[in-house]
Amino acid sequence: MSEGIGVTNLRLKYPGEAAPLLFQGVSFSIQPGEKVLLLGPSGSGKSTLLQVLSGIVPDIIEIPMKADEIRTPARWGYVFQDPDTQFCMPYVDEELAFVLENLQVPREQMPARIAHYLSQVGLELDDAHILIGQLSQGMKQRLAIASVLALEPEVLFLDEPTALLDEEGTQQVWDTIREISAEKTLVIVEHKISGILDLIDRLIVMSPDGELLADGPPQEVFQAYRQQIAEYGIWYPGVWDDYEQMNARAGGEMSTDNLPPVMTFRDFVGLRGGQIKTSVDNLNVYPGDWITVVGANGTGKSSLLLAIMCLIKTGGDCWIDGAKGYRIEQLAEQVGFVFQNPEFQFVTNSVEEELAYSLPEAESREAQLAATERLLREYDLLALRERHPFQLSMGQKRRLSVATAMVRGPRILLLDEPTFGLDAHGTLRMLQQLERLRASGTVIVMVTHDPQIVQRWATRVWQVEAGRVTERAAAELPASPVHGREGAPQLCK
Repeated sequence: MSEGIGVTNLRLKYPGEAAPLLFQGVSFSIQPGEKVLLLGPSGSGKSTLLQVLSGIVPDIIEIPMKADEIRTPARWGYVFQDPDTQFCMPYVDEELAFVLENLQVPREQMPARIAHYLSQVGLELDDAHILIGQLSQGMKQRLAIASVLALEPEVLFLDEPTALLDEEGTQQVWDTIREISAEKTLVIVEHKISGILDLIDRLIVMSPDGELLADGPPQEVFQAYRQQIAEYGIWYPGVWDDYEQMNARAGGEMSTDNLPPVMTFRDFVGLRGGQIKTSVDNLNVYPGDWITVVGANGTGKSSLLLAIMCLIKTGGDCWIDGAKGYRIEQLAEQVGFVFQNPEFQFVTNSVEEELAYSLPEAESREAQLAATERLLREYDLLALRERHPFQLSMGQKRRLSVATAMVRGPRILLLDEPTFGLDAHGTLRMLQQLERLRASGTVIVMVTHDPQIVQRWATRVWQVEAGRVTERAAAELPASPVHGREGAPQLCK
């Protein structure tokens, strides 16, 4: 690896598409030991570029491409955006043992090695012989990172490795990478940049059409290209403060006085494998509430949303509009749901068909077409209308999954990490759309690890610890420039 890695005059496009080249003559080299961050808007090809540098494209995934030269590393590890895509075994300990076996590590040394790598990423388990499918998405991401660290690679390719992690987990992962990467080359795609800029030697910025916009030390690039970076919707230091200065609040506060609750919980529980994964003792939800659900990975946040939708077994009571015992089909008329993994929602073969599929059948053909066009524009999907949903970038998949949940104008939106994988433009645009809905009375229940969203957009915060859902008092919430705190509904007595 003495010559480093890199590409010269790279040109690439996705198969079967008439769109222009994704990369148009991109060239750069990365020297051994460099720590490089790739930035760019969603869909600019950052993940694809990582796969080219590693050799996954075209050695494993064949994509039409040309390059004068591609230099890939001999020993490397790759952490994907979606951890489920890289697991080979059903159990946690077997996943790591599979890696160690391929490295010819003696069997008697494996238990200590497995415990070491799990500890490195903060994945604390009473028993490592647990089904991976029983882990939360954040816990799966830690396992994926542990399995890559077990390879002891010279080059680490990290594609948003902390997107699904809470703040503590994010810090722990980056601390781990700092400790083990002194002699390693790092090539990172990441939207949550605030915690890693001190680790980065070099910033490579891609434009929306896949051209190289900037390449240099982070501070110099952010100063010299700040206007273009902001225009393209790329995350940069201070983006939230700039947004606050330039934008007034989208809607007004609703008064919930004398309004009946939209949802009521009484001793409500969600169960998996016969065990309680989430519980809500006594809470009311009112029109116009924006509730952020926070807590560490694996505490039961996603299980709460799944229980409300009756996608897992439940006990106790959850009333919606004063009624309970809904079937899933009935709930879908009033409640929009966005999974943490957007691919779980897709059932058709194109973006346009995916939106049209969810439209009410009673509408005329003309009304359906008009509604589809509106959603394509609102969620910046017009240019992608014919693409298969699985061919989208993670940020584009996320926009599509949220758009499909909005189709029927539900009274309640349940959103599980809806902004992960989004660039700054996509995140802020989505939050503005949600705020308009909230101001008109829609209830938003959003699982998030982003403290900026909690501080700036939530009217209420639900804390989840060991599966139990409680509400933070208004005095405990940080001041918000978007919402006031007066009148926020509290726990029912």
